[in-house]
Amino acid sequence: MLLKMSAQIVALNNDGRNVRYIAQHLNIAQSTVQDTLSRFLETNEFTRRPGSGRRRSTNARDDRFLHLSVPRDRGLPANILAGRLAAARGVTISEQTVRRRLREGGLSSKSPAAGPRLTAAHRRARLEFALQYVDWDVNEWRVTDESRFSPRSPDGREKVWRRPEERYSQCCISPRTGFNGGSIMVWGGISLDARTDLVFVENAAMTAHRYILECVEPHVVVPYAPFIGENFLLMDDNARPHRARIVDQYLEQVGVQRLPWPACTPDLNPIEHVWDFFFRRVRRRQPRPETLNDLRVALEEEWHK
Repeated sequence: MLLKMSAQIVALNNDGRNVRYIAQHLNIAQSTVQDTLSRFLETNEFTRRPGSGRRRSTNARDDRFLHLSVPRDRGLPANILAGRLAAARGVTISEQTVRRRLREGGLSSKSPAAGPRLTAAHRRARLEFALQYVDWDVNEWRVTDESRFSPRSPDGREKVWRRPEERYSQCCISPRTGFNGGSIMVWGGISLDARTDLVFVENAAMTAHRYILECVEPHVVVPYAPFIGENFLLMDDNARPHRARIVDQYLEQVGVQRLPWPACTPDLNPIEHVWDFFFRRVRRRQPRPETLNDLRVALEEEWHK
């Protein structure tokens, strides 16, 4: 980019344009234009003079050491990397220099994505599962799941417009309450053609008995499975209430087939995308639900939409 601009400066000068015109035309300082022309007259080249500019505090081997250290441990802070470079190579640099060298190598600091903790066996099972069902079309994915919602649950998407000095102004603070003001657990199921009713799991945690009596029997076996037809296949994840022996026995008795599900793969369930979209719809409501009763009403209304 710098070489291209230097060439443009020289070309405009050769065309008879003065320094002021060139600076305004390229939106750069007049001193930059003058320095470029002087350097070109002296060296007949567009590049900087050898040795000009501040000397780099690291060489290629130092940079390679940093670039190879990060892939071994992605969570290393910049100050630890600087300390390791000083111990291994005898080169002392600042944290900011570490970040610049890593950016030069295509590495930048970002918030990590969240996901389940996986062993090698889990990863193999996930791959086998994905390869087995990769050719399914959308008609064959019919899924159920639970999710929990809170009135003030932080999701990382909330933003405020503020000036530099307003970080702790009351209007720019997102209030938090203990346990996010309580929560509501809901259960639901989806397919391409329809959805179940939204079930509120109240007063206690989900158990295998409740899963059968409140969710599967009244909402899956009747009327959902007959509506879908003889090819109905139930997909739920490996939550303990779902995989209890009494649930397996009940589904076998009523003739409902269930998709085998590998361990530690709740994120593969397509309904997670629905919960995410559903949660955003609830949070965007104006006014936002502030109590559990308000949240229940909002959940019911958004689910039926």
